Amino acid sequence: MVGAVVRAESETFAARLDRVMERVRAASARVGRDPGSVHIVAVAKGFGPDAVEEACRNGIRCIGENRIQEAKHKIPACSSDIDWHMIGHLQSNKARDAVRMFSMIHSVDSWDLLARVDREAAAAGKRIAACLQVNVSGERSKSGMAPDAVAGVFERGASLANVELAGLMTIPPYDPDPEQSRPFFRKLRELRDSCRQYVGGNDLGMSIGMSEDFEVAIEEGAAWIRPGRALFGERPKLVRQPDAEE
Repeated sequence: MVGAVVRAESETFAARLDRVMERVRAASARVGRDPGSVHIVAVAKGFGPDAVEEACRNGIRCIGENRIQEAKHKIPACSSDIDWHMIGHLQSNKARDAVRMFSMIHSVDSWDLLARVDREAAAAGKRIAACLQVNVSGERSKSGMAPDAVAGVFERGASLANVELAGLMTIPPYDPDPEQSRPFFRKLRELRDSCRQYVGGNDLGMSIGMSEDFEVAIEEGAAWIRPGRALFGERPKLVRQPDAEE
């Protein structure tokens, strides 16, 4: 069933992953895609190192984190061969930490932040991949740049030496019907296609789709999907630390 999320807490991670992979394969088949072209970023927000290690024992290699503070404690406690991606809102003053901890940032939402990431990557002696987060829906509660600002950021950002502009990301309004996400994914795809001219016609990916709607995202061309609950189960309640971010 499209959009179905397994909620049984007695299930193992392996069983949940099997269900996710079934959904990935089915969605890919519907549009003639190779399921291997869909990269799973397993969102481990609220889950500790033990859950991450279990995911990796079952073949997951890319873990997504929403909060810098949580990642600071979790990453050193986990295996060194994990590919960590930042998917949550990134404050400019956390760019240095993000560049050092992650190989990719999905949530760059302004030119100023992109330029800051480039500077921090230069200081760290590395090159980092980034997606521009776009507020396609126009919701005030959502992070992301306006669609009409994206082309200008791409044009300026294409010459940055330490950032690879890998594509675009968006989060549609929540709706229990995954089909309601499709118009927003299509708008992002159109925007993505129009920005290829700034990267020499090279392909650009889309980071779209979470537990409820990643099949629709795959059908619309997602390169990265970001399931969390579908893989890890219901998120445990977090005990807020004094220095934790909002």
